[in-house]
Amino acid sequence: MKVSRFVGLFFGLGLAVSAQAAPDPNFHIYLAFGQSNMEGQGSIENQDKSVDERFQILWSADNGSCSGKTKGKWAKATPPLAHCNNAKLGPTDYFGRTMVEKTDLQIKVGVIVVAVAGCSIQLFDKDGYQNYINSVRTTQSWMTGYINQYGGNPYGRLIEMAKKAQAEGVIKGIIFHQGETDAGDGQWPSKVKKVYDNIIKDLGLGNDVPFLAGEVLRSGSSRGANNNIAKLPQQSKNFYVVSSEGFNQALGDGQNVHFTSQEYRDFGKRYAEKMIEVLGDKIKPVSAESSSSKGPVAEESSSSVARSSSSNVRSSSSRSRHHSSDSHNPGSSTAGAIVIGNAAPSLSVGKVSFDHGYLNVPVTVASNGEVKVRLYSVLGNEVAGVSELMKPGTNNIHFAREKIPSGVYMLSVQSASSRITKRLDLSK
Repeated sequence: MKVSRFVGLFFGLGLAVSAQAAPDPNFHIYLAFGQSNMEGQGSIENQDKSVDERFQILWSADNGSCSGKTKGKWAKATPPLAHCNNAKLGPTDYFGRTMVEKTDLQIKVGVIVVAVAGCSIQLFDKDGYQNYINSVRTTQSWMTGYINQYGGNPYGRLIEMAKKAQAEGVIKGIIFHQGETDAGDGQWPSKVKKVYDNIIKDLGLGNDVPFLAGEVLRSGSSRGANNNIAKLPQQSKNFYVVSSEGFNQALGDGQNVHFTSQEYRDFGKRYAEKMIEVLGDKIKPVSAESSSSKGPVAEESSSSVARSSSSNVRSSSSRSRHHSSDSHNPGSSTAGAIVIGNAAPSLSVGKVSFDHGYLNVPVTVASNGEVKVRLYSVLGNEVAGVSELMKPGTNNIHFAREKIPSGVYMLSVQSASSRITKRLDLSK
């Protein structure tokens, strides 16, 4: 059984926790991918070896000999973060450190890094990556070893690790540094957009996940790539450019495309500052009670999406005989949910499903009382909610389907003494 850090806090209070834990809304996950500058080419110095425990890396590479890191396991985010084959200090290092430094102490930051030196954006095209790999085997055979560290499919590995991370936290954004190889490809911006769209779809994310792309060295041999990078915001309202202005020392490795260690540190800070600016209140901590007043959602969000007195939300009651049938249903509260308190006898949630234009949430209570029902996106935003006095038996709460986009959500149902949280995949 996997229990998130958020839920783990309740063990000390003597509360019962059963089944699979929900993701911790205060564990913020960021995806990072690209080519050599995202790998990191800067020397790792003493100042880079001390990392706050709140900054974690989910190791993506197959080789597990790098500072005790193992594929699919969380570890303290000491560099390198991409892989152990020549990856060094990169922008993700100080992106994460700055996110930790400038957010609430309740927030933890996790990163997933997948990067291959010299690669084209075609390597991250889920439909055409194999054709690209076949082409570089003869022209750039050295790249094959880097690709194989991600199981021969870097995009697939990024998604695999991201799904694993979603079981423990929420994906807040994406940082990206690539384009040097594709500097002469005028179609590059649209190819990047395709990769982004696939990530959003494959992970069931919302339509507001920020994507931050860093410029290349303005004096470097690949500086023409900045013309493409400047066009990215035209592809999506979620695309932003992080400036490389002032970074002109270059690493001195003969390629004139890589930043120095200090420039990577400063670049990572710029990524973080931009991410904080874009996310705004979405990086504020969510309280243990999942209170909307503590979350990043305005009151009008829940009132406009779900009102017990409007057509957007309906409720009805039925006799407790429905409870007995739900208790054996794999969609009930005992399957894939956190149960806190004495929820088993007093509070349960039946199979959640769409019914005639509404999302139906069957809530069974043993006695009269107020029950709060909240639906959160994977980013921690409340998209629907209602508080209602319920009678003993099964009470059906309905949220208007048109107000709930396809995706993955967390459902929270709370009474005076119990709370149930469960993950809902509404993307199918």
